[in-house]
Parts: sequence; C-alpha cells; structure tokens
Amino acid sequence: MKFLFDLFPVLLFFAVYKIAGIYPVESHAFIQQYVSAFVADGKIPADQGPIMVATLVAMVASVIQVAYVKARGRKIDMMLWLSVIVIVVFGGATVYLHDDSFIKWKPTILHWIYAAVLLGAQVFFRKNLVREVMAAAVTLPDQVWNRLNMGWIVYFFIVGLVNMVVAFVIFKGDTDAWVNFKTFGLIGMTFAFLIGQSLYLSKHIKEEGA
Repeated sequence: MKFLFDLFPVLLFFAVYKIAGIYPVESHAFIQQYVSAFVADGKIPADQGPIMVATLVAMVASVIQVAYVKARGRKIDMMLWLSVIVIVVFGGATVYLHDDSFIKWKPTILHWIYAAVLLGAQVFFRKNLVREVMAAAVTLPDQVWNRLNMGWIVYFFIVGLVNMVVAFVIFKGDTDAWVNFKTFGLIGMTFAFLIGQSLYLSKHIKEEGA
C-alpha cells in the first residue's frame, strides 16, 4: 500500500500527461491563461502544454502527500521530504523556463541524492539507514545488512544513470517516450530489484532460523 502511495505523483503525472496530450490545444490554452504570468517571458510554446500541466499536477500531488501524512499525525520520512523538495525545485524550473529538460533530470537527481544519503550515513556516521528502516521486520547478520545497504546505493545510482541516458541520449527530444519509460521502465526496475532483494533475504532468513 505504501508503495502505491509513494507512486501517487508518478502515476498522476503519467495520466495527466496522456490526457493533456489528447487535448494539446486545450492544455496549452490552460497553461497560457493561468500560468504564463509565472514563467520566463510569459510565453509557453504550444508543444509544451501537456508536460507543463502534468508537471504542475505532480508538484501539487507531492505537496498533498506531505499534508496527508501530516494530517494523519504520522512522521514524514526523509525520503518523502527529499522527493517533494526535488519535484518542487525541478518541476518549478520546468514550468518557469518552460523547458522539460529539468523534469527529465528529476528522477536522476532524486535517486542520486538517495544514494548519497545512504552512502554518507554509512561512511561518516556509521549508520545503516536500510537496517534502521527494516530491522523491526527482519533480523539479519551485520554483513548482510551492509550488503543490502550497498545494494540500494548501487541500485539508486544505476537508476539515475539509466534515466539520464534514456532521457538525453536514447529518447532525446522525445518527451512522450521518456514519460512512458519513467512510468513503466523505472517502476519495472524497482519491482525487479525488490524481487531480487526478497530472494536474497529469504535465503539468509532461512539460514538464521535453521
């Protein structure tokens, strides 16, 4: 359930982008009428309508996520704060400069920040953040926790690198293809990693229980 909650802005971004793409004239007119006063030079290219609308919706959805967690009286974890900050900064730059390059950078920057946080906590503070999150649910040897932490660091780095290559090399200039990859490709990579992690953990959990 939490996984779907975390994906809420991503899925909403995809849905709105596709719907706005069906009505490009209307989406551009909406952006031009209500947002042009907040963008550089006040003019938004016609082909930027769908990505601008989708970006604005994703920004609002991310803020709503934080407000919802806060309203429920729950602690807002660091990853959610980082996600909101990055989408607001890069989404804001996308809208203000009407340049979709910034929103394409967002997944890369966000995942690399995740990797840096995990690595920095381990190196400078001797804290395994993955262990702190999962320790209540599973007991593992120290070396397994360290491998798991490093696995997440490598995974986040690779995801950021893959997004950059796809956005600016493979699908350069093709925003529609990148949006499809961002939604299905990145989610697919996450599922694959989580399955691999589960298989790895199951082996060590059995060994611990034996």
